Amino acid sequence: MIIDSHTHIFPPEIRSDRDSYLERDPAFRILYGSPRARLIGAGELIDQMDSSGIDCAVTFGFPWQDVDLMRRHNDYVGEAASRFKGRLLPFVCVNPVLPGAAFEVERCLAAGMKGAGEIACYDRSFGSDLSQYLLPIGSCCQSYDVPLMLHTNEEVGHQYPGKVMMPLKAMYEVVRSLPGTRFILAHWGGGLFFYELLKKEVREVLARVAYDTAASPFLYESAIYAIALRIVGPKRILFGSDYPLISPQRYFIEMEEGGLSESDMKWIKGDAAALWIGGQGAQKKA
Repeated sequence: MIIDSHTHIFPPEIRSDRDSYLERDPAFRILYGSPRARLIGAGELIDQMDSSGIDCAVTFGFPWQDVDLMRRHNDYVGEAASRFKGRLLPFVCVNPVLPGAAFEVERCLAAGMKGAGEIACYDRSFGSDLSQYLLPIGSCCQSYDVPLMLHTNEEVGHQYPGKVMMPLKAMYEVVRSLPGTRFILAHWGGGLFFYELLKKEVREVLARVAYDTAASPFLYESAIYAIALRIVGPKRILFGSDYPLISPQRYFIEMEEGGLSESDMKWIKGDAAALWIGGQGAQKKA
């Protein structure tokens, strides 16, 4: 089974009236201000999955700053998963600094969503304050035994839309503070996995972290696959396309260029996600 662990969908009213939403939300304007930045619905995602041989996809919306819009978008994602049962795994997406973010996560997980993510802020930087926003959300995910997916990015290199300061130390402290929560760090965790080569502490703390490959063709050479496999193994690397940003085929080509074995590719393309995400999100633990 091939599972795409990172896709985005938008309801029809946003797709048909993008300009008005660009005016309402500065973060949305940063990521989708360019007409080349595609907005797709659930049906288009399913069509792409069929053409690419994707069996199942994790999908989510956008971390809006408007509470009502955030809820309506999450409801669309949940309804799409019900409409395409077995094909879409819905995650609840919130802006973590928004009052009531944890309540929205609770509402959607109680309704059966399979995780929280991609949790992000695209128009502000974080420091040590990251924990105060993420701990309530992470605790909720722990209660429902579902993963928490966090947007991450590297601290060095070129600037691009949505790249904000999110210190790896702050991210690490969030993971350490939530020992019962399993994490998916998007975009290779901003390189955090390299520190699992340290001899003390880090490997144990990050044992509950998986890393997805979203946007990898834009950010890293294909050699990153072999390097990541050497450090964390195939069971903690999740193929994520960030579709519609990049097509899945580009990732599969880079995996082959990186010299991955068929066994490792099978884990990364889906087996790891099946284990990591699982199907227990609808039932709250006693």
